[in-house]
Amino acid sequence: MHTVNTARNIFLKFLILLAFLTTNQLIFAQHEAKHAEGNTEIHDTEHEIDLGDEVLVHAEPGHSEKFDAGKMIIDHVSNAHGWHLWGNTELALPVIIYNKTKGKWDVFGSDKFEHGHASYLGYTLHGGMIHDADDDKIYDFSLTKNGAAAIIGAIVLIVIMLLTARNYRKRGTASPKGIASFVEPMILFLRDDVIKPSVGKGFEKFVPYLLTLFFFIFINNLFGLIPIFPGGANVMGSLAVTAVLAIITFIITTINGSKDYWMHILWPPGVPVALKPLIIVIEIVGIFTKPIVLMIRLFANITAGHIIILGFFSLIFIFAEMSSGVGIGVSIFSVVFTTFMSMLELLVAFLQAYVFTLLTALYIGAARETHSHEEAHH
Repeated sequence: MHTVNTARNIFLKFLILLAFLTTNQLIFAQHEAKHAEGNTEIHDTEHEIDLGDEVLVHAEPGHSEKFDAGKMIIDHVSNAHGWHLWGNTELALPVIIYNKTKGKWDVFGSDKFEHGHASYLGYTLHGGMIHDADDDKIYDFSLTKNGAAAIIGAIVLIVIMLLTARNYRKRGTASPKGIASFVEPMILFLRDDVIKPSVGKGFEKFVPYLLTLFFFIFINNLFGLIPIFPGGANVMGSLAVTAVLAIITFIITTINGSKDYWMHILWPPGVPVALKPLIIVIEIVGIFTKPIVLMIRLFANITAGHIIILGFFSLIFIFAEMSSGVGIGVSIFSVVFTTFMSMLELLVAFLQAYVFTLLTALYIGAARETHSHEEAHH
């Protein structure tokens, strides 16, 4: 009877998850349809109206343009200075610029750029980058969509861990409840089956960092699958974010490297003297390629998943321009397939966080390992 109830609960959770993912795809498809309708007009001629410090770029209506799948995909996987909410409503993020040439700070909302169609205070937004019309030297400290999403993800992570810790203190030896029933098994799994065997003796001091690393990546990956605010950002599909995580791993690995670790790199034992220079170069290069591989693997896998899903959504609009009947049929196929891909992305969200954490633990463990027995043998 217990087995039947467990199977029923799993099946019900699967149906709820399937309904949630399908709803997400329908919401995303509806958003893209409105976005496509609002951008079917292109402009033949543009003229500028100077209004003091503000220059607005206006355009005359021209002919209609076909749906650009490539542009839509790049826009969604790239960073942005605003956060789309619904319709034409956008959450403006702060633009913070230090103009070194003029020696002043300029702070305003990203909505002043009107999605890149207007300039403000001499600044323009093009290709996700802010430029100065006078070629002044500027430093951009603006809060972007990925930056805001990373902050939200960090806040969610802190709240989850505080709730889990409070639940642990209150219940004593009882079974975990609520969110702790999901988080605690993952913590124990990572600590006992990933971190401890990978790092080895003295693994305890690395547990906080490695757990933070895993849950930060996992939470942001999950938020990236939600097409509406506060989701929809491609945080782990940003090289800037994955590079920072990889650099932190590199610093921790380098600082905690043992004497034997550096000896094997700078003067490999058991290697003929004539080959030592070549091996040393290879080992030193390997120090830097490991974090680079971490950075690129996470970035590429997360971005590829988003591109595949967006590619199937693009088929809806591409075939709809050819024939409305074909468009409806392709829409059904696209929603079904992207729902399947979203379920696969849930697995990828976990796997990429797990792989990044595992490799980081292995790198730290390898750096702390002693090889005195090997040196005695050689």
